[in-house]
Amino acid sequence: MDARLTPANARIAHESLRGKVDAPAFTEGRWRRVGTSVADILRSPFGARNRQALFGERVLELDASDGHAFIQAERDGYVGYVALSSLTDDFAATHRVNSLGTHLYPEPDFKCREADTLSLGAHVTVVGTSGRFARTDSDAFIPMVHLTPIGEVCDDIVAIAELFLGTPYLWGGNSRAGIDCSGLVQTALLAGGHSCPADSDMQVALGHSIPESSPLERGDLLFWKGHVAMVVDKARMIHANVHHMAVAYENIEDAITRIAAQGDGPVTARKRL
Repeated sequence: MDARLTPANARIAHESLRGKVDAPAFTEGRWRRVGTSVADILRSPFGARNRQALFGERVLELDASDGHAFIQAERDGYVGYVALSSLTDDFAATHRVNSLGTHLYPEPDFKCREADTLSLGAHVTVVGTSGRFARTDSDAFIPMVHLTPIGEVCDDIVAIAELFLGTPYLWGGNSRAGIDCSGLVQTALLAGGHSCPADSDMQVALGHSIPESSPLERGDLLFWKGHVAMVVDKARMIHANVHHMAVAYENIEDAITRIAAQGDGPVTARKRL
């Protein structure tokens, strides 16, 4: 079993794994929400970051120790540790952030000092409106133009990825503050209503293969060992990459040549959703 997707550690396992793994105890867990703008999902308490979860995203808390919760993310089944201080009680989200970023304000006034910043894909509960602002269940205010009801999707996943142009590269990142190749693809696909795993080696299972003889189309995915990019048009792709240390456009053929020359091999898969 892939440890990134297996809700079990040395202390406890999810009830669904009873009879499949040896564990001192089993639990159904309890649903929580991320209560900070971004929460790192760590390999171990105080360990390296594997991924990130955004404000309002739902996670199943299975265990808590050393100031960290052992969780499984609802969006993709990813398992890891997050700081307990970054979690809050579960709530029913009604809207998600549809812009690259937005602010939480203590009043419905864009001139007042913001209380926090949220990234594209964050989830909130809207309980009312005040002028051009939506009021959340925590009595914070968000510009309504930056919100989309849960369930509404974007038809152009490339347009979502393009919002992140210039965003700095960050290993394991999933937000406007920093993002990596698989985080970019996952964010775009989730906004488009597609389920999507967290890491590029998992994402390669998406869709169906495109023959080498077939032309690429907007939204197709190109995979290398440890990397993924999204096709923009017949000549260009967009990806979060270390070469630019940012989300950037790159000529497809130039990128294939460059990546091969740096020792990372050829394209391993061409996929279409």
